[in-house]
Amino acid sequence: MENSQLQEPLAAARFIKVIGRGKDGARSMNREDACLLYGAMLDGRVTDLELGAILLSMRIKGESIDEIAGFLDAAEASFAPLSAPADAQYAPIVIPSYNGARHLPNLTPLLAMLLARQGAPVLVHGVLHDVGRVTSAEIFAALDMPVAQSVAEAEAHFPRHVPAFLPIDVLAPKMARLLSLRRILGVRSSTHTLVKIVQPFHEPVLRLSSYTHPEYLEMLGQYFTTLAPAQRGDIFLMRGTEGETVASVKRAQSIDWFHQGQRTTLVEKQLVADASPDVPAERDAQTTARWIRRVLAGEAPVPAAISEQVAHCLEVAKSVRERGGNGCADA
Repeated sequence: MENSQLQEPLAAARFIKVIGRGKDGARSMNREDACLLYGAMLDGRVTDLELGAILLSMRIKGESIDEIAGFLDAAEASFAPLSAPADAQYAPIVIPSYNGARHLPNLTPLLAMLLARQGAPVLVHGVLHDVGRVTSAEIFAALDMPVAQSVAEAEAHFPRHVPAFLPIDVLAPKMARLLSLRRILGVRSSTHTLVKIVQPFHEPVLRLSSYTHPEYLEMLGQYFTTLAPAQRGDIFLMRGTEGETVASVKRAQSIDWFHQGQRTTLVEKQLVADASPDVPAERDAQTTARWIRRVLAGEAPVPAAISEQVAHCLEVAKSVRERGGNGCADA
């Protein structure tokens, strides 16, 4: 298709008729239509009125696994992927960070740094700021770790055994525009789900993903076992710690591992909370960064739940690298 045709406006009414009939009357799109529609949304080829109708319709209806697959097809085609060092012993580990912390310290940067210093290429992607929350980007800044300004700059972090933080505005600017509409609409959209499961590398990776509402555990579990392309790597799925994909130091969540269409529970849900985890009482970026420095220097222990998470990540990332995606059929 010529570029001029790709930029033509898309009449979205036929899609809205399917998804916009309320919770009980709406139907789901097939994968091809979902890809077509989301691609047009990313390219700005639907009007603001249609875009608002689509976002709110999907918010009410909820995404099917075919729609998630189609949306991801369009999303991953909308930006340039990264590459890991050819001699890396581990597959890249991708950590989305879009929630930050409201009540507890955000320990996503600690997880990323523990993984990277073992030699794993670690990419953290997310937002720079979020009102009322402490973001991973703010903590990395307090640790004197600059935010990557390009894909090439992010890739340069990997051989140095330090994690790269890549803002979504740099990684996938078209997705970032849709993500930002929350400030206008006041509610999250499908893009908030997509950024937590997107695969931004050429090669197979280990993606860490989280959910906040129980229905997403079921929907994402079905997607990862039936439609997610196995040759794109493996996924860890867990209930988010205030939305972040780092294990809670108070009460460890269950972690499900999705690999080649199979689902394995790596960590069982912890029913009893740890009595007094050694974490800072304050959640601000400077306090969190100081505590992370102490942990990395061996002056404070790594919380047990995070240490276990690190071990599982390294083991699976190494197996993904060795497997290399060979012999896995495209879903």
